[in-house]
Amino acid sequence: MTLPDGAATGGPGPGAPVRVALVDDQQLVRAGFRMVIDSQPDLEVAVEAGDGAQALRLLGDHRVDVVLMDVRMPNLDGLTATARLTARADAPRVIVLTTFDLDEYVLEAIRSGASGFLLKDAPPEEMLAAIRTVHRGDAVIAPSSTRRLLEHLVVALPAEESAPQVDALGGLTDREREVLVLMARGRSNTEIAGDLFVAEATVKTHVGRILAKLGARDRVQAVVTAYETGLVRPGA
Repeated sequence: MTLPDGAATGGPGPGAPVRVALVDDQQLVRAGFRMVIDSQPDLEVAVEAGDGAQALRLLGDHRVDVVLMDVRMPNLDGLTATARLTARADAPRVIVLTTFDLDEYVLEAIRSGASGFLLKDAPPEEMLAAIRTVHRGDAVIAPSSTRRLLEHLVVALPAEESAPQVDALGGLTDREREVLVLMARGRSNTEIAGDLFVAEATVKTHVGRILAKLGARDRVQAVVTAYETGLVRPGA
């Protein structure tokens, strides 16, 4: 696949743009995403691939920070590619691109290590915000459309798979459970701080402890656990 002229194989240095990989079998979709992303001074498209197999090959040689991964692709689908990619050491963060008709598959991708998901018809500003959010180490769960999609997805989960995570919840304090519930409802750290009448720094500390105790890679993994265990119910 193609790399921009002069693309380097190393990670970004201080102040360097966030390096993004586009993985989608539709060239016009990639072209549209590239135009939007490359219009931003802090972002750049470093790798493009037309399927999951090609993406895994290219990303073995070219370091990127965030991957936008389509689900339905020939040769190797986005679900399998996401699982293999996130299993690598120093893996980039993955945002799965999807539509509502792929619900159970997208949830599987999230549980395999993706840091969020985005509807393919999302406004450009939402896509840009998602890339920046994931690169900061957070996860894409706050937009209302994403929250509704998460609630829609969890309905498909087999109940027996939640047992290990139920045990993990036992290690949370009452306050940490409260924070996790608010996270699962799409509340930002600032909003949680206002809800609980505490400093935002305190919320960040709670979130960090929640992730550590649950063994969650990031915020969205913790939120999926909250739904899987029944701590939060879809639509509640």
